Amino acid sequence: MKLKKEKVMLVDSSDNLRHVIKDYFEMSGYEVVDFKEGSEADASFNKGMYDICVIDVALKHYDGYKLLQNMRKIDKNVPIIVLSSYNSKEDRIKGFNLGCDDYVTKPFSIEELGLRMQAILRRCRNNVRHEYVAEDETIKFGNFLLNYTEMQLIHPKITRTLTRKECELLKLLLDHKNKLVPREIILREVWGEDDNTTSRSMDVFMTKLRGYILVDYEDKVLPKEPGQRKIKYEDGFQPEVEICNIHGTGFMLRVLDK
Repeated sequence: MKLKKEKVMLVDSSDNLRHVIKDYFEMSGYEVVDFKEGSEADASFNKGMYDICVIDVALKHYDGYKLLQNMRKIDKNVPIIVLSSYNSKEDRIKGFNLGCDDYVTKPFSIEELGLRMQAILRRCRNNVRHEYVAEDETIKFGNFLLNYTEMQLIHPKITRTLTRKECELLKLLLDHKNKLVPREIILREVWGEDDNTTSRSMDVFMTKLRGYILVDYEDKVLPKEPGQRKIKYEDGFQPEVEICNIHGTGFMLRVLDK
């Protein structure tokens, strides 16, 4: 076991302020990934796992409130501190309504920001993530390994870095392997909500995961016929790992025991 540094996403359009905050956080023992552009931060948040996010909503080329809203849709639990030059009551209310955990107006004390962040992390550690993690936290199934910490799906032929949603989805199926997981449970646990939009999104993600797992069986898959939903294999062949769609009900990760 080793102590894992808490990972901070920092987003601010001001180079000077961003560098000052980053240096202070790193001296305080955090791992910091910083962004000047909101669009880059938005894309990175979907791919990486952060312990806390500190974001400026007054970005030059991106709607910072939109960034906050997108982040909260992807992860309902990660703590988010808003930095802002907007200091009206309405702006503060908007930030909290969109899901921030704290709202700090500029100018501010770097030391106070650090203390606010420490306080939020203390409250969230037990609920969000273990402070100590195994160096190689992996789950084996068939010829695959899921490294949940690094969000990697490892196979002798290829290693894929998963998105946050792909990783959470696969982990949920693995936690209940060989058991049906109802659609509404998946939507609630991974997306945090159950509506038509997220339901369609879930189906897209399931199709992607199925494709990743087919790396072992590509030469055994039969061409699809018109209207065919289920993947069919050569006669007599049974895959060792398969994501099954129980139509209209849910999904199952079927893993054959050796």
